[in-house]
Amino acid sequence: MYLLQDLRTQGRCCKGLRFFATLANDRITLKCVSPVLIKKCFNLGMEKAMNDFLDSLICRQTFDTQDLINDHPPKFYNGNKQLVYDICCPPGCTHRGQLAFSRWYAMVLPEYLSSLEHQTDISERKGYFEYEPSEDSTQMEWYLNFAHYDLFCAYGGSLFAQDEMQVAEHPALSSLREALLDSNIKPFTVESQQPTPILIRGVERRCAIATDKNPAQGRPFGLYGNNFGRATSDAIKQATKPLNPPTITNIIAMEAPAGGQGYYSMAEIEYILKTTFTGFSAARIESQLELPQAPSLMIHTGFWGCGAYGGNRVLMALLQLLSARLSQVNCLVFHTSDAMGSEALATAQQILDRDLVPDDSPVKVSALIEKIHGMEFQWGFSDGN
Repeated sequence: MYLLQDLRTQGRCCKGLRFFATLANDRITLKCVSPVLIKKCFNLGMEKAMNDFLDSLICRQTFDTQDLINDHPPKFYNGNKQLVYDICCPPGCTHRGQLAFSRWYAMVLPEYLSSLEHQTDISERKGYFEYEPSEDSTQMEWYLNFAHYDLFCAYGGSLFAQDEMQVAEHPALSSLREALLDSNIKPFTVESQQPTPILIRGVERRCAIATDKNPAQGRPFGLYGNNFGRATSDAIKQATKPLNPPTITNIIAMEAPAGGQGYYSMAEIEYILKTTFTGFSAARIESQLELPQAPSLMIHTGFWGCGAYGGNRVLMALLQLLSARLSQVNCLVFHTSDAMGSEALATAQQILDRDLVPDDSPVKVSALIEKIHGMEFQWGFSDGN
């Protein structure tokens, strides 16, 4: 790693970030990273975390949440979305803390998986994300955002799938998108056909929105998907509960492949594995930057890419379970939502433990991908949301 001393080659990617350069194979690659983070990492002896950070980071920016909201107000095109925002962010309310945005290059998969080196605890939750704060100060929790390649692009419209639900409950995310657009920072979770997951640490959750079917409260079909835009303002008011004080959430935004047909190809399987491995590994790196001691990493996920994108539930669960082991996640909390989801997760776990990694012997990751391809998983169908 070389700090560029030549003023002609120094530069700034975004406010407060300095360029660094890595030299490999006679090629200099510029990276941008906060000097404060560099000092913190090396003071804590986290050389490996710093190396991972520099090798994989595209860009990182920290925002003061209050300034973010004030300077980059959201733009809504749907009255119900505006109503939710007004409920959880009334005039004069205070937004606390800082929001850390980072975007990551696709990381190279490890050559081997060794069960002796790391085991990931798998926990099933029957419901959806509830974002309950952890009572363990040594634990960092992260939640998936089932992202579009253009991050949060539909937050202002009538749609209410997982992505839009998360933004509605974490309103600073809408201002974050506007800030990225105003700053010419690319808000892409995929670029040049390669995954570039985005992580957001420290965003306030300011409300909880009930999406279940409840005729008595004016939502006989629930609020998920296209039902949100059809709901009355009274139904939205009854469904939206402000959180005072707000809780804090960390988010991993990744886009799954969409709209495939027939059997999954080897390339598609490897792409999905690389995407989840990168997102989970970036969460581990960010967690190490946040906590002075080695943190316990917990990631909450679900059937990512299996709604509107038509992914295979068993395969998408399986590849996330495998990625959690490869990226050394301590606990993966899988939200299954219903009995069919529980069955799909159980099948994925059985395949991983019985067919792919039956013992403690190291196994080549390339061989695992070939085995999974040989199982002939088929694409599903979009749910229309």
